[in-house]
Amino acid sequence: MLRIRTVLWTLSVALSVVAGADFKAHNCSEVRQASIAKGFSFENVPLQEMSGDHLRVCPQGSTCCTSEMEDKFGQRSKLELENLVDETSHELRSTFVSRHKKFDEFFLELLENTERSLNEMFVRTYGKPYMQNSEVFQNLFAELKRYYTGGNVNLEEMLNDFWSRLLERMFTLLNSQYVITEDYLECISKYTDQLKPFGDVPKKLKAQVTRAFIVARTFVQGLSVGREVASRVSKVSSTPACIRALTKMMYCTYCQAMPSVKPCNNYCLNVMKGCLANQADLDPEWNQYIDAMLLVAQRLEGPFNIESVMEPIDVKISEAIMNMQDNSVQLSYKVFQGCGQPKPSGMGGRSTRGVSDVFNARFRPYSPEERPTTAAGTSLDRLRIVWSAMQHSVIDIKEKLKLFKKFWSNLPEDICKPHRVTAGNATDDDQCWNGHTKGRYFPEVLKDGLTNQVNNPEVGVDITRPDTFIRQQIMALRVMTNKLKNAYNGNDIYFQDSSDEGSGSGSGSGCTEACVTEFDFASTEAPVVGADRSGSGPMEDSAAATHPAPSAALLASLALSALALHRLWR
Repeated sequence: MLRIRTVLWTLSVALSVVAGADFKAHNCSEVRQASIAKGFSFENVPLQEMSGDHLRVCPQGSTCCTSEMEDKFGQRSKLELENLVDETSHELRSTFVSRHKKFDEFFLELLENTERSLNEMFVRTYGKPYMQNSEVFQNLFAELKRYYTGGNVNLEEMLNDFWSRLLERMFTLLNSQYVITEDYLECISKYTDQLKPFGDVPKKLKAQVTRAFIVARTFVQGLSVGREVASRVSKVSSTPACIRALTKMMYCTYCQAMPSVKPCNNYCLNVMKGCLANQADLDPEWNQYIDAMLLVAQRLEGPFNIESVMEPIDVKISEAIMNMQDNSVQLSYKVFQGCGQPKPSGMGGRSTRGVSDVFNARFRPYSPEERPTTAAGTSLDRLRIVWSAMQHSVIDIKEKLKLFKKFWSNLPEDICKPHRVTAGNATDDDQCWNGHTKGRYFPEVLKDGLTNQVNNPEVGVDITRPDTFIRQQIMALRVMTNKLKNAYNGNDIYFQDSSDEGSGSGSGSGCTEACVTEFDFASTEAPVVGADRSGSGPMEDSAAATHPAPSAALLASLALSALALHRLWR
């Protein structure tokens, strides 16, 4: 069928040329006017048609074009294709640019306001003890921001480290009557998972924060990659064969003294499919990338969205602190039993300090009726308004992304729309330019992609030499799609923990297989105050663990009793 159509088309072209030879030469004044209207400034436009033997692209019969005009038409054709692609892809590119900026600004603002809210609340609640140890919390938010902005941060390890540092600071504050050394703190840290000083808060918060930040960072990175790929691929690099085909399609009508005749639609499609063959090859990977972006966008609306995790983080951390405060006596006893009795600090006045002296305020969540009117409260209220707008933005970007599927393979059709280039969509239109004369365009429209252009009737395409630059963009999309799919499943592609998400194992105890990893505690309510054991290995002496050393008070009591008896006997 294709061969029959091609033969018929060739015969019609030949008959048109022969018939045209019998006509008298046309006046070229219309060509001059049309050229001026298009911004050309030709010095010598022929008054009437002349022989076209000097032409290299347009038909060489009678012509209104000089060699200079044909060359200028070629330069303009290249520029017009670039402009057409730029115009057609403008909405795509502007959407990625604006949405990336909007989501990025919101996530960063959320981090800053959450840190400010926590700081103000903790200053009011805990006062001086917090201010003296505020760098622990500052480091937490600094690392969260560093992760979000692309830093090489293992979220799970970082959060485990935060809770370890917080445990060290709080244990030292709650046991200020003792000298707590670095070695002693190291012993405590090995048994954090068994002690659970902060209850279930670290385990739950780690799962929530990790998933929320992975989703937020990956989504914004995905928007950034889409922005860059769209921007780069929209900058078309035309081959000489493409420029010749474009010149023939767009401007050879000028040489034929009919500048107002537009190209046939199917003719335009074949030219554009040949010129944009490599761009069309981007489509399969682009479509998978769009699908992955839509999946991750769902997470921004679900329970793991970053706003619902970060807004109450100050409440959750404070609950963890209160949990440790409430159980400090039992916790200290277990630590002393496992790691030994630390040496007294020698400051008798401090030995009687209670927990309430260290943390002189208790925290309770605000009810809706008593929301704080401080900057912390108003900043979070403002963020809720912003987040409400962001929810609409998520819906908006999902709709936009759906429209952008198959964008690159649809590019020829979008460019060849009547209002842009062609005369119309009718394939049997006798009033359009078919590359040789005004008449029907018979060849079939080819499929998309480089390999399908092997028999393109309008553009010579070397299908054995794919565009390296486009292949690089395909690879960038492939890598990003993999990241997005991992983020949807809650996994960071760089840091995938082999343990189960909810195991609570954290960074591990730090022990080898020969190391004891469980405490063996006797059920008593008060700690046994004994001699210092900082020189012995924690939990390795089972006898000592089962039969704790006598307390200092007991030894003192026995000594006083012995002295009294000795005096009585005398």
